[in-house]
Amino acid sequence: MTTQASDSSAPAAAADPAALLRSRQYLQLLVLSVVLGVPISAIAYGFLALSDTLQDWLYSDLPAALDLDPVPAWWPLPVLGAGGLLVAVLIRYVPGHGGESPLGGFTPGGGAPGPVPLLGIAVAALVSLAAGAVVGPEAPLVAIGGGLAALAVRAARRGAPAQVLTVVAAAGSFAAISALLGSPLSGAFLLMEAVGLGGPLLRTLLLPGLVASGIGTLVFIGLDAWTGLGTFTLALPDLPSFAHPDLAQLAWAVPIGVAAALLVSGIRRVAVPLRAPVERRILVAGPLVGLAVAGLAIGYAQLTGHGTADVLFSGEAGLPAVVSRSAEYSTGALLLLLVCKSLAYAGSLVAFRGGPTFPAIFLGAVGGIALSAIPGLPLVPAIAMGMGATCAAMLQLPLTSVLLATLIMGADGLAVMPVVIVAVAVSYVVTARLTPPVPAAAPAAAPAAK
Repeated sequence: MTTQASDSSAPAAAADPAALLRSRQYLQLLVLSVVLGVPISAIAYGFLALSDTLQDWLYSDLPAALDLDPVPAWWPLPVLGAGGLLVAVLIRYVPGHGGESPLGGFTPGGGAPGPVPLLGIAVAALVSLAAGAVVGPEAPLVAIGGGLAALAVRAARRGAPAQVLTVVAAAGSFAAISALLGSPLSGAFLLMEAVGLGGPLLRTLLLPGLVASGIGTLVFIGLDAWTGLGTFTLALPDLPSFAHPDLAQLAWAVPIGVAAALLVSGIRRVAVPLRAPVERRILVAGPLVGLAVAGLAIGYAQLTGHGTADVLFSGEAGLPAVVSRSAEYSTGALLLLLVCKSLAYAGSLVAFRGGPTFPAIFLGAVGGIALSAIPGLPLVPAIAMGMGATCAAMLQLPLTSVLLATLIMGADGLAVMPVVIVAVAVSYVVTARLTPPVPAAAPAAAPAAK
């Protein structure tokens, strides 16, 4: 009896988070997080810079080289058609299927991918982003960061414990996404809330992840100063100053939250039924979805006189320009942009690879701009509430959604936070009510009596 008691207490002691935090091995993990954070964040920066360069080449340099000046209105059709075909080939034939479908939301934690699946994830996301699909870079960056960190540990130490691989892969993901969402804290919140970390596991992973996040942000800043390519963060400059919300704006938070939930629910109701038939015939359906996304962008541009880039791409690069020129958009143009971008988003979630976060933020901001024409609802809180509410509806991560919306608003972020919290809470609850429950698994049949 005494021996059994001592044996059963040994694993508990080994898993004690306080003992782990005091151990030499944990200090080594912190150092390893710093060492790996530098190259991984540099690779993430290069990935984002390459996707931007390919976008410019496909939509500016290539048509100019073909003597197509100005760029014809139909140009997105061959680009997105070819992009859809390339991504379809990667999904069909490369191990790992090019990564998880963004239709499932932001769900990291599926394990660190091996070398070949990791390459497929990177190439599929790169093609999707460059071709103009309405997906973001955050999900593939998380997979790339975690996969590279785990590969480095496995190469340096064969048979590394699973706990070490988990902590190091998480730190690599933190480093890769550190500066993308405007702050190291927002990336950390996104990963922790998405994975559902809590209790001892949170305390174990938090410090290496935050250290890697801080290192990653510094690397992004340094590479921007060296290359001049930008820091690739979503920020809205030159917003009008905003003092504090009033009761009228607080009242508007409720319908904005409901509208965001309905919008995202509509996007999902278009995308979910398409997923199975598209995946069954991906080599045919992928290019067709790409052509449909291009057609929506062309139709919007022809009807409004604005650029196809409003509908194409994830939105983190185009949103500041749309906000700064919001006075040039009529209410009809903004509503048409919402419709076309939402449909293009639904198709991209099914046939392309990337993340779901940035297009949702873009849609929320556009909806906020449209609503700001209503008396009593200024531009700043309208945009902030729209972004937070659509992000919460798509990701089902309310804390991250509040943090993202307030950080994106810069100096006005703290002022608008109260109404953003209300809009996010309403959107989160309404989305949960609109989402059909997952059917319970059928009970296993009892074995037949002999």
